[in-house]
Amino acid sequence: MRSYCKVCITTATFCVAMAASAEERDPLLLYDNGTLKARGHMQFGLNAVAENNLFWDLAATTAPGSGFNPDTDWLEGYIKPGLSFAYQTDSGAVFYGKLSAVASYTWGTDAFDRGNIGATTLEEAYLAFRGSFGTGGSYDLSLGARELTLGTGMLIANGATSGFERGALKFGPRKAWERAAIGRLSNGRMTGILFFLDPNELPSTDGDNALAGFDLRYDDPAGGFIGATYVDVLRSNSPYPQAAPGGIGPPSVTPGAREGTRTLGFYGKTNPFTGGFENWNFTGDVAYQWNERIDLNAWAGRVTAGYSFKNLPWSPSLTLGYQSFSGDDPNTTKLERFDPLYYQGSPSAWATGSKSASTFINSNVNAVTVTFQVKPRQQDTWTFRYAHIRANELNSPIQFGQATRVDVNGNVVSGVTDSHLADDLFVEYSRIINRNTFLTAGVSVSFPGAGIDKVIGASAGPWTGGFINVVVNF
Repeated sequence: MRSYCKVCITTATFCVAMAASAEERDPLLLYDNGTLKARGHMQFGLNAVAENNLFWDLAATTAPGSGFNPDTDWLEGYIKPGLSFAYQTDSGAVFYGKLSAVASYTWGTDAFDRGNIGATTLEEAYLAFRGSFGTGGSYDLSLGARELTLGTGMLIANGATSGFERGALKFGPRKAWERAAIGRLSNGRMTGILFFLDPNELPSTDGDNALAGFDLRYDDPAGGFIGATYVDVLRSNSPYPQAAPGGIGPPSVTPGAREGTRTLGFYGKTNPFTGGFENWNFTGDVAYQWNERIDLNAWAGRVTAGYSFKNLPWSPSLTLGYQSFSGDDPNTTKLERFDPLYYQGSPSAWATGSKSASTFINSNVNAVTVTFQVKPRQQDTWTFRYAHIRANELNSPIQFGQATRVDVNGNVVSGVTDSHLADDLFVEYSRIINRNTFLTAGVSVSFPGAGIDKVIGASAGPWTGGFINVVVNF
């Protein structure tokens, strides 16, 4: 499950529009003498969620003794206080850092049958040093718990896990890596990043993961960009499932299989076009993954095409996309299942579907997506999303093999026998109430495909739900 909260993106966009506000109006500015600046930070949110026929009630077939209730509603909240400082040296370089924590809680029972539970954890705790050199060159070095997103968020974005014993499943207020060493070097439009990352995992499922790698990116002044990311899993106890030979039998699970997995990804976005194509934009991502120790070869990719109707009221825009992540072929001895690592799982980023993203991680799935957005007013945004989701490989684990079951012929099977998984619809409304307060509400429905129907052995009902939340950020 990749939970999310869009407040960071929304806040950044709105704060640019409010840049004229004087610093003395900042209620959390604690000290500023021109050399040393200290500021407090505070963010909190409350989210009400209701779900019906969760996971298309698959548990009634695949885990009939679990007592799982497919209908539930809950309330979740979090608070995130923090303190940051920046000290400018005589040379012009800046020594800076930040300390923050997250306290979260869930009242009631959430989608994963956990509730009335929460935790307080350290979020950011880093010290950093940045400065400039030459003409247009700069550096930024940091050590400690900190957020880091690379490229479009396909591989490296979500450095921490919420939900389960920590509460706030849907909000996902934690984002920072538990340990991080990040070196950033820029010269003109080129930026290179070297990193070592240790994710902030749940205590109950800590895989002892550690990653290292680099990102190289070029940002064009016109707005486009192109880049590459390399990730090497240095240490891990996380397992990989592999389809049984021919797809008959339960999947095998190899503990610690992720260790040694390497991924090379490329990403890009076009500049604004001319000559009649000014309203178009295109993006592309592709990744190749390998691990010689376990004979892994996997791939993933996405393409999107967007069009903005700039001359129409409400500034409508339409984006079409296709994304695909390889699954394990049960007819080979190789492992072809793509590991999505720590991707940004919000519907606006790398989620495969809206509700389906709570069931399927970005492995052995593909999706055609349509997004239509309108802005009746500057502070109001309506977004309509559709996703048609299919499996890439039949009789192969879709997520981790939870749908392993006995079929009508008495064979133990995993995955699905028809590639059509689901069709998801999601309508979302966002409103900027003021420069610090944001409201988001949404309703969604997932219609199961033939692949889900065949797991259940009958026509499965739709999975529906909705939420409304308010986030305040200072």
